[in-house]
Amino acid sequence: MIVDLHAHYPMHLLEPKRANTHAAVVAPWKGSPWRGWLLDILSRLFNYEGPGGSPAVTVELLREGEVGAVLSVLFEPFDEMDLSEPYGAPPKSVYFKNLEDQMDRVEASLTREHELGRAQLVRNPADMNAAMSAGEVAFIHCIEGAFAVGASEDEMTRNVATLAQRGVAYISLAHLFYRGVAQNAPAIPFLPDWLYKTAFPQKGDAGLTRLGEAALRAMVENRVLVDITHMNEKAIAHTFKLLDADTPVIASHIACRVGSAEYNLSDDTIREIGRRGGVMGVIVCEHWACDGPPPTPKTFEESVDVVCLHIDRIVSVTGSDAHVAIGSDLDGYIKPSLHHLEHEGRMKELEAALVARYGADRARKFCSDNLLALLRSYWRGDG
Repeated sequence: MIVDLHAHYPMHLLEPKRANTHAAVVAPWKGSPWRGWLLDILSRLFNYEGPGGSPAVTVELLREGEVGAVLSVLFEPFDEMDLSEPYGAPPKSVYFKNLEDQMDRVEASLTREHELGRAQLVRNPADMNAAMSAGEVAFIHCIEGAFAVGASEDEMTRNVATLAQRGVAYISLAHLFYRGVAQNAPAIPFLPDWLYKTAFPQKGDAGLTRLGEAALRAMVENRVLVDITHMNEKAIAHTFKLLDADTPVIASHIACRVGSAEYNLSDDTIREIGRRGGVMGVIVCEHWACDGPPPTPKTFEESVDVVCLHIDRIVSVTGSDAHVAIGSDLDGYIKPSLHHLEHEGRMKELEAALVARYGADRARKFCSDNLLALLRSYWRGDG
């Protein structure tokens, strides 16, 4: 069984006018038509990779791939870009309403799936365990981009508490563009880091703004895991400095920095996540996983080699098997995925390949046990 730390089930539930990212970014960013042009090109590269071009993260595919649980990513792309505002504008309060509306749509969809005995939304470890024992896929809310959580420190504090009660397990403070919460690393595939930094510069001298610090405090208070994915080095250091030394953090969908991409985790960051008892989800995005020495896979076996390169790096740097997870990022604008890992239905084949490579006990840690242990010990939900 695989537990996927980061997959975008809600993306195909977005309202049609909010789902067609390509159609949206044809309009120029306010005051910056060239940024809109870059996003127009970008959006043409990103679409679903499921069978026949359908979504890669569906209940049918999760069950086919024998995925026991999935951290289901809530994200409103139009709110993050918000082309009606200048680049880098601070968050708006309405984003939180849009986030809650998306949660409602996901929960309504999963209520129907639960009636069929196929999947259900869970809000705490006890419900997660019960769902998996019943043979249903356990869905757990998580959020990518704290820009959606609040427009003031008071809103951040109040809204994080609300999200925790609704079962949110983690929040990624940063994402693709700077929005006044946390500085981010370049993370648009095929856009070189130098060009990203020119087009989308970070603002200020601090890795986290006061808004980001408020979000971090509220997450710790409500036992919502901090996800440092997408942060730049300055924001990562700022986060570690503010947290108690034993507070766990995660990196939900990453590769190791075996090349030069700043999005990928440095050894120092890998080591600190391990020291804190966190986990790192190995991504199946070809662009990040193959940055540096790994050749572009042409076969499934070569894709497994790439995944294992990052698993082995995490194990080597941390000195432990306990910090590896799988965080696919499927349907998260990652096309092309590693060969034959294009959708959740492939996950059972990945698990079998990891069992063949590492043996059943070690592979089980990487595929599910490490992440489940962290969720059971830290995530509170409403339990």
